[in-house]
Amino acid sequence: MEDSNLRLSTYNYNLPNELIAQTPLEKRDSSRMLCYNRKTKKVLHKNFYDIIDFLKKGDVLVINNTKVIPARLFGKKIDTGANIEILLQKRLNLNEWEAIARPFKRLKIGTKISFSNQLECEVKELHKDGICIIQFIYDGVFEQILEKIGEMPLPPYIKSKLNDKDRYQTVYSKTEGSNAAPTAGLHLTSELLSKIKQKGVEIVEVLLHVGLGTFRPVKDDNILNHKMHSEFFNLDEKAACIINNAKQNNNRIIAVGTTSVRVLETCAENGKVKAGNGQTNIFIYPNYKFQIVDCLITNFHLPESTLLMLVCAFCGTRETLDFYNEAISERYRFFSFGDCCFIYE
Repeated sequence: MEDSNLRLSTYNYNLPNELIAQTPLEKRDSSRMLCYNRKTKKVLHKNFYDIIDFLKKGDVLVINNTKVIPARLFGKKIDTGANIEILLQKRLNLNEWEAIARPFKRLKIGTKISFSNQLECEVKELHKDGICIIQFIYDGVFEQILEKIGEMPLPPYIKSKLNDKDRYQTVYSKTEGSNAAPTAGLHLTSELLSKIKQKGVEIVEVLLHVGLGTFRPVKDDNILNHKMHSEFFNLDEKAACIINNAKQNNNRIIAVGTTSVRVLETCAENGKVKAGNGQTNIFIYPNYKFQIVDCLITNFHLPESTLLMLVCAFCGTRETLDFYNEAISERYRFFSFGDCCFIYE
């Protein structure tokens, strides 16, 4: 008998376009929060600042401290003046990057693109799916130039211009390297984090640089044929020790976002985490056995996305789609700048 959890169409749902959040709320922690209890299957409707009431002394809150780089560049081919858009994906060495170019057909090996009087690049390799390897030539400090002329690589479903770059960063962002924000963390404020600590909750930082592959659609109806993108992660010894002590004492590990989940489960070994770093392409879908994560704070994800599949793995496919439909009927705001849910027990 065919397992419906392996069919892409299982993860579809109908979302009215007007529920796709285009801008962040004025106050980060004022977003709505749908709370789903995995044991009782009950749903509560709260605001994110109410998360403090759901946390207990001894809990460990795991946050991803990655920082989004302004990875979207607009330039012109030096030979013809044709417009080219570059989305930086992965830094390969000091001056070379893997990138997505649009329109790809305008490029050939050796093509030079100018972005400003301080920055240009040369195409070194062309690969499939619009991916190329480029080498930058610049006058000054690359990071400073990028900060000045680059734009935040907002997801394609966000059509509004972002006036404040910091609103696509978490308040605890630290290590540059992401092409997209770990959006569940956008709801946290410094004040709320202080209150959480005062309640006796440990806050642990991990790192996962979110790649543009996050938005890559699953194309095959058999999800097992989907190739996950790889992303750099790091879990240090101190964080691993805190997490393992909490697990040993039967305290809850609460992941802020699917990126934190991916780090924790990548590092899972016999019910504990092992410190390490490298590339992960872990694919979490229903029937996956979670070893580390007990609770999850996450935004609402796109239909048929691998992120939705991860949530379905965590609390059941039917249950997840049921509370998604309730969120739609309650007019929650969806996706990166939208509201969130807290899945707990």
